[in-house]
Amino acid sequence: MENSSEVTFFILAAYGDLGKMKYFYFSFVLLLNLTIIFANITLISLIFVDRSLHEPMYVFIGNLFINELYGSTALFPMLLLHTLSDTHKISRAFCVLQVFCLHTYGLIELCNFAVMAYDRYLAICHPLHYSSRMSYCKVYSLVVFIWVFSFIRFTVTLSIQLRLPLCGNIIHKVCCDNYSVVKLSCIDTTVNNIYGLFGTFLSVAVPLIPILYSYAKILRVCFKSPKEAQVKALNTCVPQVILLVNFAVSAAFEVVQNRFDMTHVPQFTRNALTVYLLACPQLLNPIMYGVRLTKIRTALKNRLFPNSCAANTK
Repeated sequence: MENSSEVTFFILAAYGDLGKMKYFYFSFVLLLNLTIIFANITLISLIFVDRSLHEPMYVFIGNLFINELYGSTALFPMLLLHTLSDTHKISRAFCVLQVFCLHTYGLIELCNFAVMAYDRYLAICHPLHYSSRMSYCKVYSLVVFIWVFSFIRFTVTLSIQLRLPLCGNIIHKVCCDNYSVVKLSCIDTTVNNIYGLFGTFLSVAVPLIPILYSYAKILRVCFKSPKEAQVKALNTCVPQVILLVNFAVSAAFEVVQNRFDMTHVPQFTRNALTVYLLACPQLLNPIMYGVRLTKIRTALKNRLFPNSCAANTK
C-alpha cells in the first residue's frame, strides 16, 4: 500500500491457517473468557455489597478486577472472531481502539499494583496513622489518578502514531499493538521511537518506585517483628508480589518481542505468550485474591452458604 489514505484495515497474520483446530481454539478461548468474566464480576459484586470489605485495600482490589474486565473486553471479542475467521481483517479504527484499550489496561494494572503496595506499606509500617493517611478521599483520588494518568499517557502515544502515513497493512500479531503499526510507516519514526522509549520508562518508573520503596520498608519491618506479625504481613503481601512478578515477566517478553527480531521463536509460542500476558492476570488475580485473602474467602462463603455460617456461630 502506498499511503495512509489507502490503509483502511489491517491483516493479523499471526493466526495463519488454523484449519479444523480453530473450533478447539475457539472453545478454549470462549471458556477462558467466560471464566474471567464470572470470576471478576463475582468478586466485584462481593466487595460492593459486603460492608466488611469496604476498606481501602479491597477498594484497590476491586479496581484491579474492574480493570481485568476492561482488558478482557479489549482482547477477547476480536480474538474469538479471528479464531473462527479465515481473513483475519480488522478495520483501522478498531485497531486503534484496541491499541488504546490494551495499552491503558497494562498501565492501569501496574499502577494499581503500586497503590496496593503503598497501602500495605502504610498498614504494616504505620498502623496507628493508617486511617488518617489512607482516607477514603485519598483512596478514590488514587483510583481516579490511575485511570486518568493511563488514558492521557496513551492518548499522546496514539496522537503521534495516527499522523504516520502507512505503506503496509500486515501485522504479525494476534492483536493490534502500537509498535507493530508504527513499523508500517513510510516515513522516519524517530519521534515515535524516542517518545515510545520515554513513555515506556515513564510507565515503568512511576509505578515501580513506590512498589520497590513500599516492599523494602515492609521487609525491614517484618525482620524486626515477632513471627506472628511477620506471617500476617507476608500473607497479605505474597499474592501481590506473585501477581506483580508474573505480570512484569510476561510484559518484559512482550517488549522484547516488539523491539527485537523474534522470528526464530515459533509463531505459536509467540502467540501463546502474548495471550498469556493479556489473559493470565485477568484470571489469576481474582483466583489468587479469592483463595489467599481470608476476609474475601469468608465473605464469599457467608454469601453463598448463609444458613451454614449461621449454624456454625451458634
